[in-house]
Amino acid sequence: MSEGRQLVESAPDYSDPPVKGGVTIHQGALVVMESGLAVPGKTATNLTAVGFALKTVKNTGADGSVTVPCKRGTFRLFNQGGDAVTAGDIGKDCFVVDDQTVAKTNGTNTRSVAGKVIAIDAAGVFVRVGY
Repeated sequence: MSEGRQLVESAPDYSDPPVKGGVTIHQGALVVMESGLAVPGKTATNLTAVGFALKTVKNTGADGSVTVPCKRGTFRLFNQGGDAVTAGDIGKDCFVVDDQTVAKTNGTNTRSVAGKVIAIDAAGVFVRVGY
């Protein structure tokens, strides 16, 4: 640089991605990006988990006509019974089943990474999402 410049910072743990048309994302849902548009978490490949919806958003319009406020962080999700995350998976990736559930494996290459397993309790799995 030849001179100083004003730094512009975004809120580090928040984003407002554009929502796919015809999609409803409920408050608290795991939000993933599919071809550049936000959708609720689901079993599919090539999705990128970006955070959790801070409010319910219903896009009745075209792709990207509304955005969904999301927060990155570590939150509890349900544990998939037949493919459960265990204490031995702490620090490893877990995989998206739906907008509130994660699994230990990629389901024979049918699931995308949700995030890192941070902790497990009787109610579910704490997953670090969006980093």
